[in-house]
Amino acid sequence: MITLNLLHPIDNTPIQTWKFESKSVIRIGRSGDNDVILYSSVVSRYHVELHRHAQHWEIVNIGTNGIHINDQPIDNERVQDGMTIRLATTGPKLQILLKT
Repeated sequence: MITLNLLHPIDNTPIQTWKFESKSVIRIGRSGDNDVILYSSVVSRYHVELHRHAQHWEIVNIGTNGIHINDQPIDNERVQDGMTIRLATTGPKLQILLKT
């Protein structure tokens, strides 16, 4: 299972949560056909994909404004339990929780 928490911009508490048990690809963006829809002008229509592999998840940037971890831009990265990503330099933050 993978859980995504949209974090409040000031105090980093979860304000919305999505849970997925059986998906192999989770799509995140502004477009209505994504699995996680975020209404922010800095979020691309198709911004991020999470890909499940046999033993881990991978985050892949597909948007024009990028993804940041610890204020560093990334193109793809192995997901670590509890990690927080930011969509664009000033966009929404998502916390990723894994359950094995």
